[in-house]
Amino acid sequence: MKRLISAAVLFAGLVTAGESQAACGKVSISDMNWASATLMANVDAFILKNGYGCETEIVPGDTMPTGTSMVEKGEPDIAPEFWINNFKEALAKGIAEKRLNILGDALSDGGEEGFWVPDYLVAKDPSMATIEGVIKNAKLFKHPEDPEKSAFMTCPAGWGCQVTNGHLYKALNLEAAGFDLVDAGSGAALAGTIAKAYERKQPWFGYYWAPTAVLGKYKMVKVDFGVTDKEHFDKCLTKEICENPKPSMYPPSPVKTLVVQSFVDREPDGAAYLAKRSYSNALMNGQLAWVEDNQADGETAAVHFLNTHPEIWKAWVPADIAVKITESLTKM
Repeated sequence: MKRLISAAVLFAGLVTAGESQAACGKVSISDMNWASATLMANVDAFILKNGYGCETEIVPGDTMPTGTSMVEKGEPDIAPEFWINNFKEALAKGIAEKRLNILGDALSDGGEEGFWVPDYLVAKDPSMATIEGVIKNAKLFKHPEDPEKSAFMTCPAGWGCQVTNGHLYKALNLEAAGFDLVDAGSGAALAGTIAKAYERKQPWFGYYWAPTAVLGKYKMVKVDFGVTDKEHFDKCLTKEICENPKPSMYPPSPVKTLVVQSFVDREPDGAAYLAKRSYSNALMNGQLAWVEDNQADGETAAVHFLNTHPEIWKAWVPADIAVKITESLTKM
């Protein structure tokens, strides 16, 4: 009789393979302190709640405190967009101790940083997509205060990229080309310089990153230095003291979906979804531009994404779960 029961149980498991039938319990999701992470957290909450039957809770977070809490307290369950370069040692320890688990790429392209010019400059002169072309046309990039100099728009004071950009400014001989490092004063002000230049179809050269609403609204081209030296970038260009800086593109920053191991153990179906869920920077840039234009909160942004891109999110879940999510969307 025991063998018959075991066989029946095994058969039932095989019949329902690929479908998510198990009940899901409470799940806490970190909403990190930036727009793309807010969107991801709300999309995950909607899918886990309406597709998998989880009792979801979105909690505020940020990289260091959230990661530390996940290691030490086992909560929250999920950090949808986690930039792991800022948490390497503690992350490795948490994984070794089986407290944490990386399920996949939150951003399939990784976090993207670099020097950019507007696409209309490149359309007019393809060489402007290279650092050599930019330097050759340095006089186009008017300094806001000194007509004798050219402007490179850099990071606001206190940002980590300010250090890296300063070293690259030296490595690329931008000063000799006539460029001056110009601090816009804040992230919003830096974005404003791009918007102003783009709307007037004026030259602009400087640092920016993705995913962001700015790169979703304004088509920019990343300037090619011709080399990416990750080891030199990590060991020298990112440090306060870099005695012999050499040119290097910003390497992609790994951006992962981080969960506590206990979530994987108790909610394997939800974990399987998160392992598949990933956004390209182009997709996220466009979503963030919509969010900004419509002043949308996280929940509204998530519903907009799910309604407009079923071809993307349906690939993340089994067919029966996709039906439940679609039904929930139609009732809103």
